[in-house]
Amino acid sequence: QFIAFASLFFILVSITTFCLETHEAFNTIINKTEQVVNGTETVLQYEIETDPALTYVEGVCVVWFTFEFLVRVVFSPNKLEFIKNLLNIIDFVAILPFYLEVGLSGLSSKAAKDVLGFLRVVRFVRILRIFKLTRHFVGLRVLGHTLRASTNEFLLLIIFLALGVLIFATMIYYAERVGAQPNDPSASEHTQFKNIPIGFWWAVVTMTTLGYGDMYPRTWSGMLVGALCALAGVLTIAMPVPVIVNNFGMYYSLAMAKQKLPRKRKKHIPPAPQASSPTFCKTDLNMACNSTQGDICLGKDNQMMEHNRSSGRIPL
Repeated sequence: QFIAFASLFFILVSITTFCLETHEAFNTIINKTEQVVNGTETVLQYEIETDPALTYVEGVCVVWFTFEFLVRVVFSPNKLEFIKNLLNIIDFVAILPFYLEVGLSGLSSKAAKDVLGFLRVVRFVRILRIFKLTRHFVGLRVLGHTLRASTNEFLLLIIFLALGVLIFATMIYYAERVGAQPNDPSASEHTQFKNIPIGFWWAVVTMTTLGYGDMYPRTWSGMLVGALCALAGVLTIAMPVPVIVNNFGMYYSLAMAKQKLPRKRKKHIPPAPQASSPTFCKTDLNMACNSTQGDICLGKDNQMMEHNRSSGRIPL
């Protein structure tokens, strides 16, 4: 529990720091007076510097994540399986850019600055640390198992959605041209659906019932197609959802039942006796052998009797 709460604390602090780094209150614009001559124009060069306090906080979090990662690597019984694990790969990819950025921050070459710019873009990987919570929280593990078990349903949903987008984007393109003016053959003056690929975005937004309102039909025929598109989207999305919900309920019930089971202490299991050992099958001879073990026990007993006769030792 201590490790779980400590990991949760540092993950939340790291994500909070990552979000605050994008706020203008923690960014300072420097080097405003430096000028770069670009041909005949003079362009001012700006550089944004993040508050050092956030860097220090992120450094503390990275030290904890590094310590946790190294301990898990050292005590992992199977190093190959540890490397193949997706969560461990996310840990490594989220930790590495910070050390590279610290190491290259003192260099002033153009190549180092280019690498630093790339690393600042890669820093978004830190948000993936939230998936580390699946090690400590049952609900997130249930969600992961549900998504993995519902792969076919998600593919079916994507196929249905893609077919609907293709059909309704084509329909809205031609429906908006019904009311076009004779002097406007492309209908660009009274509609935003100038081609079918633009209609793909509208169809996705409409079928998912999102409705941004940035594109909308303006003719009666286009409105009819829009209504059909919205109804088809509701039905398309609603069909695979019950299967996904059932999978989640099944995995959640199994997880809750597993948590309620009493924990058993690990007991020492003695090694099985070898065939050459005199105690082999001794327990089975003291009790009634069942139908599956009787022949084996009797066979071993006969072998022991023959061995005793050959050695001159006949038991009484």
